[in-house]
Amino acid sequence: MTRGNGTEVTGFYLLGFSVQQDLQYILFVLFLAIYLTSMVGNAGMILLINTDARLQTPMYFFLQHLAFVDICYTSAITPKMLQSFVVENKSISFGGCVMQLLVYAAFATADCYLLAVMAVDRYVAICKPLRYPTIMSRKVCLLLVAGSYLVGSINSSVHTGFTFSRSYCKSNHINHFFCDVPPIISLSCSSIRINVMLLLTFVGFNLMFTVSVVVVSYVYIMATIVKMASTAGRKKTFSTCASHLTAVTIFYGTLCYMYLQPHSAQSQENMKVASTFYGIVIPMLNPLIYSLRNKEVKEAFRTIGKRFSR
Repeated sequence: MTRGNGTEVTGFYLLGFSVQQDLQYILFVLFLAIYLTSMVGNAGMILLINTDARLQTPMYFFLQHLAFVDICYTSAITPKMLQSFVVENKSISFGGCVMQLLVYAAFATADCYLLAVMAVDRYVAICKPLRYPTIMSRKVCLLLVAGSYLVGSINSSVHTGFTFSRSYCKSNHINHFFCDVPPIISLSCSSIRINVMLLLTFVGFNLMFTVSVVVVSYVYIMATIVKMASTAGRKKTFSTCASHLTAVTIFYGTLCYMYLQPHSAQSQENMKVASTFYGIVIPMLNPLIYSLRNKEVKEAFRTIGKRFSR
């Protein structure tokens, strides 16, 4: 990638958050605590699912991959942001910026599709319970997870390739705390029409498709729950979906706010805040949501607690 005057761009400067130095140290401690909680929570969820025989079902197979994806995409952006709070040098190399965008976009996209896959899993489990073991076989589960990673990789490769193929002459100062497509292409002095079209097309499609899958799945789920004669049965069935529905609402709400708002100086500042919630806070919330609202997970935690207390 070159600047408009022909000089090669060797790195970028992440502007991060425009706050006073004292507040930066407070934010460092806050986000470090959130990041560590996220790492422990998601790693613990993966370990728990792999060690407890009661959690060897398609639902928890998808959940452990969701936890892995959360670890990957938050780790792509959080350490660099934490570093920017405590050191004056906020630069990132060209290769580092490429890798950060590549990893972040791949796993963030995979997260969208895994949430959609989990909605389909709940639909089959509730609406077609007798055929559930056949439909959600081990092979099907592996293909759905592999497909999520594949779509994420393709989406990431396209955006990263087109983003860093532009010419940049305005500045190498990225108005964000990590390398994301919108703040990077805003620095380009060449036409970014194709980048904007790709961003709207890919992000729009990924959001519309996965949200549609989730909505349609839950429409059928709700219709099935309403038809149940027993009130206790309705509550029990809905409780199996509550944690996933909560995670989906928070995730897609933040993502839509990030990428589907009009571009402006104020929107860039809003995107930083939304990115913080989406990229750092949500990966911490997911294991808490699934552990606090899921009976099987809580029982598995109690079993492990009893083992250690002996």
